[in-house]
Amino acid sequence: MQQFDLIIVGGGLAGASLAIALRDSRLRIALVETQAPRQPEGWDARIYAISPANALFLESIGAWKHLDPARMAPIRAMQIFGDAGGKLDFSAFDTGVSELGWILESSLMACEFWESAKRQSNLTLFCPVRPAQLDFRHDATVLKLSDGVTLSARLLVAADGRDSWVRQAAGLAAINSPYNEKGLVANFSVETPHRNIAYQWFRDDGVLAYLPLPGNRISIVWSTPDDHADQLCALAPEALCERVAEAGGYRLGQLQLLTPPAAFPLRLMRVPQTVAPRLALIGDAAHGIHPLSGHGINLGFQDASVLAGLLAGTQPWQDIGDERLLGRYQRARREETLLMQATTDGLRRLFRESPPGLRALRNAGLNLTNGLPFMKNALVRYALGAL
Repeated sequence: MQQFDLIIVGGGLAGASLAIALRDSRLRIALVETQAPRQPEGWDARIYAISPANALFLESIGAWKHLDPARMAPIRAMQIFGDAGGKLDFSAFDTGVSELGWILESSLMACEFWESAKRQSNLTLFCPVRPAQLDFRHDATVLKLSDGVTLSARLLVAADGRDSWVRQAAGLAAINSPYNEKGLVANFSVETPHRNIAYQWFRDDGVLAYLPLPGNRISIVWSTPDDHADQLCALAPEALCERVAEAGGYRLGQLQLLTPPAAFPLRLMRVPQTVAPRLALIGDAAHGIHPLSGHGINLGFQDASVLAGLLAGTQPWQDIGDERLLGRYQRARREETLLMQATTDGLRRLFRESPPGLRALRNAGLNLTNGLPFMKNALVRYALGAL
C-alpha cells in the first residue's frame, strides 16, 4: 500500500489544476487518470470561455504563461440576439477592462497541465489506470487501482467527470435533469473578420454561439434538440457551413469547415452533497450546467482554487479529510454554483418556452437592459469577478 496525503481521481482540467495549485504545499499527492491528454492535429473543437478571474487562477499556478498565445483569442465584445428583435451587447472598453474573457481549446490547457504535473516533485502520476475498489475508513481512504496497486490517503478528491465513478462508489446522489438537447461543436474559417466579438442567438431551434478563435476562425456551440443536432451532424460539410452561416444571419459571411462536427448530450446535474468524511467533489463530478454561458469549466477552476487554498492553509497536525474542514469548501462553493445553474437553466427555459406574450416580453427585456449601462456593467463585472 502506497501512502499519500491526498489522492485525486481524474486528471482533467479541474483535477490537474488542483494538483498543480498544491505544488508548493507539504502534501504528498497521487493523481489517478485513465488516459494522458494529447493535442489533436489542427484545432480542437472543444473550447472554453475562460473568465479573467480564472485566468488569474491559471496564472497563479504557473500555467497561464506557458499557454501558446497564438492559440488563444481574447473576447473584446459580445452581442446577444433574442428571437424577436431583442438585443444585448457588452464591451470590454465600456466596462473598463482589457477583455471580457479568453477562448481556449480544452486540449491546450489539458496538455500544459499534464506537463506541469509531470515535473511536480510532490506529485506521483498513476496513468493509464482506473479506480477499481474504494474503502472509507475512520482515518484514511483506501483506493485499489485496476493494475492491483493500492493507495491510501487522508483525503480523496473526485474530479472524474459527470458520470463520476468515485461519487457513485461513495453513494453520493446526483440529480440529473436531461434537456433532450445536444451541444454541437465545430470550428470554421470565416469570410469576414470577427474582430474578437462573440455572438449568441436565442433561436426557435436552440442557442447558437459564435466564439472567436485566433485569425479568421471561430468555434461554434449550437445547443439544440437531439433530432436537430443529429440532422446537422449528418449534413455534408458545405451544407453544414451554409446552415450555420444562415442561422447566424451571415454575420461573418461565408464559412468553411475546419473540424468535423461533434455533439454531446446536455443535462442539468445537481449534487446536494459535495463532501463527505475523507471525500470532496470538484468540477463536473460536483455540478453540471447548460453550456449557453460557456462558463462550465470556470466553476471547476474555482472549485480547485478554493479547495487548494483550504488544504494549503492547514497545519501538519490537522486532518485534511475531516468533514468539518471540508464543509467549509462546500459552503464556499454552494452559492456560486447554485446561482450559475439557476441562471443558465432559467435563460434556457425562458427562450425555449413560448406561452402567449412571453416572446415579446423577453425580447423587450433584452432591449431594456441594453439601454441601461449601469445594469449592463454590473452584470459584466459580476461575471468577471465571480467566475
